[in-house]
Formats: sequence, structure tokens, C-alpha cells
Amino acid sequence: MTNRDLAVVTTTHDEEAKARELATAAVRERLAACAQVYPISSVYWWNGEVQSTAEWRIDFKTRADLADSLAAFISAHHSYDTPEVIAVPVVTGSTAYLDWVNAETST
Repeated sequence: MTNRDLAVVTTTHDEEAKARELATAAVRERLAACAQVYPISSVYWWNGEVQSTAEWRIDFKTRADLADSLAAFISAHHSYDTPEVIAVPVVTGSTAYLDWVNAETST
């Protein structure tokens, strides 16, 4: 396995409980090995004006070949009209951790 075989998929939610539910569901489905949930402040353009809100960011650690399935899962279980769902490749990391992510997302 190379480092490029892994990805971090990110989304946000408006409530911590919803973010944790989504994180738990994706990990339970083995679409991600883990998910980190943490508070952020977002500033964005929406409905013709600048918005600013507190949100909860979720970073999912997964295999790159699962990124599309995870993105579909997030979109299907999200309450936002247009949820952020982006994936970035992992370019380096500890071998043991990368191996663990791969093992935990293999069925």
C-alpha cells in the first residue's frame, strides 16, 4: 500500500450531536477507520450574503477507493442542502497508522 491509497474526507455539521452521530455511523459501516469531530467557525457566502456560524468539522480517515462511497453516505445522512464533502489524498504518514486505517476499512 502506498500513502496515496488513503484519503481524509471532510464535512461539517451545525450541531455536535449530529456530527458525532454521522461520524459513528460512517465508522460503524467501515467506510472510515476513524473520524475526528471538533468545533470550528465558518464564514461563507450563502443565499446572497456572507454568513458566519459555529460548526463541527468531521475529518474521516479512509482508503481512497472508499472516498466516493463515504461521500455518498455523508450526503445521504446529512441535514444540509449542500453539505461540504471534500477528500484530500494522504501524502505521507506513519506506516503503522496508515496500515491501521487500511485494516480497519477492509471487510
